[in-house]
Amino acid sequence: MTGPLVLASGSETRRSILEAAGLLLIVDRPQVDEAVIKQDCRIRGDSADATAKLLALTKARQVALRHPGRVVLGADQMLECNGEWFDKPNSRSAAADQIGRLSGRVHRLFSAVVALRDGVVIWQTVESAELTMRELSPEFIDFYLDSVGEKALNCVGGYQLEHQGIQLFSAVRGDHFAILGMPLLSLLAFLRGEGIIKT
Repeated sequence: MTGPLVLASGSETRRSILEAAGLLLIVDRPQVDEAVIKQDCRIRGDSADATAKLLALTKARQVALRHPGRVVLGADQMLECNGEWFDKPNSRSAAADQIGRLSGRVHRLFSAVVALRDGVVIWQTVESAELTMRELSPEFIDFYLDSVGEKALNCVGGYQLEHQGIQLFSAVRGDHFAILGMPLLSLLAFLRGEGIIKT
């Protein structure tokens, strides 16, 4: 590598995905009011994928000011089900409510990554995945939340697909890494193309 990348995200999952792929990272968590950005996007009629890209771009731009010359990665994810947007639940009851509303339905995840250098966008992508949650009883939802505890609050939709959250689903279509919030294969192809990592 030509030097460490800067990850403008507080997500431990994104960090672990990139580090497991052998990338050197500086993690610099942005302070962005996501709720305000999402509300503005809703008012404008923006799509969920466009909103994910704007969130990723906003995070990268904020952090890039502190890292001149470095490649800064901003990332974000949106969950949409029948036109409704879901956020990370802020309580167990909110997680139970979200899982209950997703139960038996198909939803889409949009994962965006934007790469900046000196404030200029040099690459961006949004990848989507389609997930079908099986019909879940209230008793199973309680059992699941008892099992995972506070981890249910760390992800949009109240589940972590890479852990026990997989038990909530009957079908998953899409790239595994994009579902976890980091479209890794596309990112690696970009980094190789730019000579940032070895080909």
